[in-house]
Amino acid sequence: MHVNPEEITALAHAEAVAPRYDIYVLIHKALRAYMVDTLLAVGQLDVDDEAALAQAAQRVTELLAFCRSHLMHENHFIHPAMERHAAGSSQVIAADHVDHERAIDALGAVVQALACCPPSARGRVARALYQQLALFVAHNFEHMHQEETAHNAVLWAHHRDEEIAAIERAIHASLEPDEAMLCMRWMLPNLAPAERALVLADLRAQAPAPVFQAVVEQVRPLLSSYQWNRLVRDLGEVPASAGTSC
Repeated sequence: MHVNPEEITALAHAEAVAPRYDIYVLIHKALRAYMVDTLLAVGQLDVDDEAALAQAAQRVTELLAFCRSHLMHENHFIHPAMERHAAGSSQVIAADHVDHERAIDALGAVVQALACCPPSARGRVARALYQQLALFVAHNFEHMHQEETAHNAVLWAHHRDEEIAAIERAIHASLEPDEAMLCMRWMLPNLAPAERALVLADLRAQAPAPVFQAVVEQVRPLLSSYQWNRLVRDLGEVPASAGTSC
């Protein structure tokens, strides 16, 4: 791990300027939350509980699929936009993505081993899964920081905000409905209130009403009372069936 004191100091003393459009900030908040939550679940796993074992295996499998899809979206939509203006600017992260795909395959194999191994070996395999998943998460955290700094610098130098937003819309349009809902499940509860309201206001303006209602009903149980009340205030209104307390 490399902590950059100069970067921290510069951020602390930065002049207030209008923020640029950040294509990474929202999805990376979702990824960080999803990764940490899954890692904690594996660490807490009761290997003697068959149902818990199956659930943990499913959770890790779904996380790995989500991570694989995410890196493919970056490869197909963001990196070409960078390369058109700054040749070679995405190569380091693209190489990381190749490593991540290998890690995803390896972690998937450990999940399969955990699901199939005899009870006497479960503790050892679960511990190996936890340790390797922790390393995967740690590397991804550093990887995402590199994207949020170096990659954003390239995007901002060569694209207007509306062009970056168009790239993001193209990614969203490529998502299958189930993946889009999973993304919202991990994104919305883990955003700042203003970010959450902006995402849902945009969704309300662009999506059919039943889709907006389904997203709100999914996220409602995941918000605290304060977060929910703030969201209602920021949006002005929500579907009536989603406005009841849990």
